[in-house]
Amino acid sequence: MSASKISTIRDGSFNWRCSKFAAAIFGVSLLSILTGPVFASERDEQYHRDYISGVPVDPSEAWTLASGARMYDNWYNALGVDAPKTTHPAWPASNTKKSGAVTWRCKSCHGWDYSGKDGAYGKGSYKTGITGIRAYAGKGEDAIHKILMDKTHGYTHDMIPLDAMLRLSAFVGKGQIAVADYIKPDKTVLGDTEKGKAVFQNVCAACHGFDGKALNWGDANKPAYIGTEAQGNPWEILHKIRAGHPGVEMPAMMAFPTQTQVDVLSYAKTLPAK
Repeated sequence: MSASKISTIRDGSFNWRCSKFAAAIFGVSLLSILTGPVFASERDEQYHRDYISGVPVDPSEAWTLASGARMYDNWYNALGVDAPKTTHPAWPASNTKKSGAVTWRCKSCHGWDYSGKDGAYGKGSYKTGITGIRAYAGKGEDAIHKILMDKTHGYTHDMIPLDAMLRLSAFVGKGQIAVADYIKPDKTVLGDTEKGKAVFQNVCAACHGFDGKALNWGDANKPAYIGTEAQGNPWEILHKIRAGHPGVEMPAMMAFPTQTQVDVLSYAKTLPAK
């Protein structure tokens, strides 16, 4: 082929085709620029929803136990469903300080320390006289599932779907720990503060801030920071360190050793309460 022929191809049809290709690419690129953030936003929202209330294709045991622990905390927030509108039928009449949806939460009767009347809930606004769940540690999921659906507990699969109820059962049987071995009645936490600081500053500070004051569940006059809560109710904070908080994107540390979780709590107690 002659040089002039090659030149014609380069300067003619080839360049014309390149121009069409370039125009097409420009159009796609422009469309991506204009719509990309929308698609990314929709995708990100789906990821957020999946993390909060979705289920992995191949869930690990640690994820299963953390999910069950979040339902122990607040199953209706964990599942993203409407809260019960009535007081639980088994809620004792002797406790007039609590009523409504909160009485359907497992922790409201059995406590953050899983010891019920024999633990921190032996007094205070959640005093019910109801036993804890420590006796069910090591029990099988099927046996615990039946208890959850008995006349006393009154849960149904319309309220908590079967797969979710089995995760709750798994937490009771496999996921609970002997909290009294780590937190004393006077709120002393048996953890290594320095080791906890290393984990908190690298993991928890992403949301809570290095000083623990980035998130405030109270208000300016009466703040409720992670330090406030850890000092006031270390049993609750240990549960949430292990499981995350229902209905929000708080990472769970269930896959970490229990002592590491306790170390983080120990450090959290040193953070500002005000």
